[in-house]
Amino acid sequence: MYGGDILKGHSRMRKVPAPEVPAERGLVVEDAGTGYCGAVVGFERTYDGDFVRLEDGARTTRLFALRDAAFLIDGRRVTLVRPKPVAATPQQTRSASGSTKVEGLRARTARASRIWVEGVHDAALVESVWGHDLRVEGVVVEHLEGLDNLGERLADFGPGPGRRVGVLVDHLVTGSKESKLTRSLGEHVLVTGHPFIDVWEAVKPAAVGIDAWPKIPRGEDWKTGICRELGWGSPREGWRRVYSSVSSFRDLEAPLIGAVEHLVDFVTE
Repeated sequence: MYGGDILKGHSRMRKVPAPEVPAERGLVVEDAGTGYCGAVVGFERTYDGDFVRLEDGARTTRLFALRDAAFLIDGRRVTLVRPKPVAATPQQTRSASGSTKVEGLRARTARASRIWVEGVHDAALVESVWGHDLRVEGVVVEHLEGLDNLGERLADFGPGPGRRVGVLVDHLVTGSKESKLTRSLGEHVLVTGHPFIDVWEAVKPAAVGIDAWPKIPRGEDWKTGICRELGWGSPREGWRRVYSSVSSFRDLEAPLIGAVEHLVDFVTE
């Protein structure tokens, strides 16, 4: 009888978008869903999207997804966003790998040579620390998806002059299965690696806030055991902690640094 929708256009029926607030380091916010309150200490980009890391008064940290209107500041809903990067001055700075980084330098055309990395976590750390240098050199990093695939991948790729392959392997020690699978591959293939059971262990304990990596019994999944001993929850959450703790080569053990640098030199000769 009133002729139409009497609530249409009513102010209480319209959603007002939450304002966007740059999540500057030290900004104190509250997660609207859990009530957790903490200061912004960092970010992480995963296959689940972007996350912000908050630290509470007890110095414990948690990750929260950067979703619309997911946080409170002084009781008001806000949408946290990553702060815009500030241009570096002077123009020459240092990359995460420690090399000189020149802003505005264009990456060269991709080389035919490749670096293959056995583990997905290894590949993420290599890209995180050496990504700038590799792009400048035109080196493509690819996930090998298991050392058992190496022979087939090499046969398909066909290494040769100007078409080299560098391979980074976990737990490359004398007498191991890994060492046996990487013999007699030809002069255009170089395999390097680190002695650690998993690339997590190649991150310095101090970087992740522990005194030492726990010893896990043989036969038990290493990542699962580490997360249990450290109270990190699932291996997925454990990896988020490890990955977000690495900001430069200084957070990594020397054997991993040397192995990657050797591969980069080999494929760019």
